[in-house]
Amino acid sequence: MSTPTPGLRGVLSPVLTPFNADRSPSPARFVKHCRWLLRQGVGLAVFGTNSEANSLTVSEKHALLDALLDAGLPPERMMPGTGACALPDAIELTRHAVNSGCAGVLMLPPFFYKGVSDEGLFRGFAEVIEAIADARLRVYLYHIPPVSQVGISFGLIERLLMCYPGVIAGIKDSSGDWNHTTALLQEFQSASFDVFAGTETLLLPTMQHGGAGCITATGNVNAAAIMRLAQTWRDADATDQQQRLNDTRAIFQRYPIIAAMKAAIAWQSGDPQWTTMRPPLIELDDAQQHELRQALIQIGFEIENASALAADLQETSPA
Repeated sequence: MSTPTPGLRGVLSPVLTPFNADRSPSPARFVKHCRWLLRQGVGLAVFGTNSEANSLTVSEKHALLDALLDAGLPPERMMPGTGACALPDAIELTRHAVNSGCAGVLMLPPFFYKGVSDEGLFRGFAEVIEAIADARLRVYLYHIPPVSQVGISFGLIERLLMCYPGVIAGIKDSSGDWNHTTALLQEFQSASFDVFAGTETLLLPTMQHGGAGCITATGNVNAAAIMRLAQTWRDADATDQQQRLNDTRAIFQRYPIIAAMKAAIAWQSGDPQWTTMRPPLIELDDAQQHELRQALIQIGFEIENASALAADLQETSPA
């Protein structure tokens, strides 16, 4: 069995997708944001839930990943989300990620149809893996039943590991249930299968139980502090660090979290275009933005070097 890629341990962020005024993706902002995250030590789980990934087309995801590679960002620090309801889309996205040299892919199960069997889900993952047929492929399963309403059972994990050892490399547990995460750690965390918490609020206990780290939304705005705990979780102040992370996260979770993070970046970078979202998601209103700012000011929160997240020039969409 292959061991997990070192670049995909610790903290990864499901990278926010910045948009232009016409709601086309903004590659310049995207590249700057990813470069900023890497400088904080955080890996890139591009095209995750907080990336508004399921509001992006396959071609848009191709173009954004290519923009990162063209800018010289290291693919060995990338875990693109490649799951899709349509298996040909999942295959195309996964193949592009593997051919681009990405260290792994984060894969949702096909999620539109509910109440599907483990057999159906197994066939979905198996078809992607067998279509790629590449020894470089590393799949990290994405368990997020509060959103997808389609979970990944322990039995399904066991079967996938048995059939595709070395390919099934880990899981992101966004169940929101620590008991579930604990059980995953007890049953599956190993040298060849990594368990990531889906939020930094569980980072310390995940590390204490031998887990790989976390893949977390607020890595987009609080990267340095989250990474510090991942590196110093054995230190005497780890519990205090965890509490500060929880307090910051709680403020962002008072609002739709993607909109809140984008509002914070727009405010602290001085680039108002960052607030733009793609429907059906919408921006925070003025009152919400004011409340968010005041709450963050109260706890002394700042995005480190936030000016680096603003685009140099306003982009326009292609003609």
